[in-house]
Amino acid sequence: MTIMTAGITQAGQGLDGVVWNILGQTYYPKEESESSFAFETFFPDGTFVPPHIHPTQDEFIYMLDGTFDLVLDGQGLQASTGDLIRMPMGLPHGIFNKSGKPVKALFWVTPSRSLRTLFERIHNLTDPAEVVRIAAEHEVEFLPPPDA
Repeated sequence: MTIMTAGITQAGQGLDGVVWNILGQTYYPKEESESSFAFETFFPDGTFVPPHIHPTQDEFIYMLDGTFDLVLDGQGLQASTGDLIRMPMGLPHGIFNKSGKPVKALFWVTPSRSLRTLFERIHNLTDPAEVVRIAAEHEVEFLPPPDA
């Protein structure tokens, strides 16, 4: 069991100096315990997380700077600086930066499950098919493209 420790994780830094490159995005773990896992993200323009489902986790995104286009339960939505995105477990969602600018956001999931281990395993991978395969081992199910 992971127990959260008291302290401050500085902006643009991860716990214990950890930083992950996930398909062109930068993730900084901020907090981890059995009940939740939080990470700051930097999404360059044109990067995205394709539609997927977390069957065992609720997920949230607090928009720190910029605009995301979302597919949330089949609906196209947009979230900007200061907005909170709520994605209940089992609800399909995809996250896209089509804004022409970088996006910074704070993500968190509850409970943690094995999301941190997933990020450790896919850090610096460049093959999306391998990312999808590994994600399935950690309770993240990517959905097939709409025309598949």
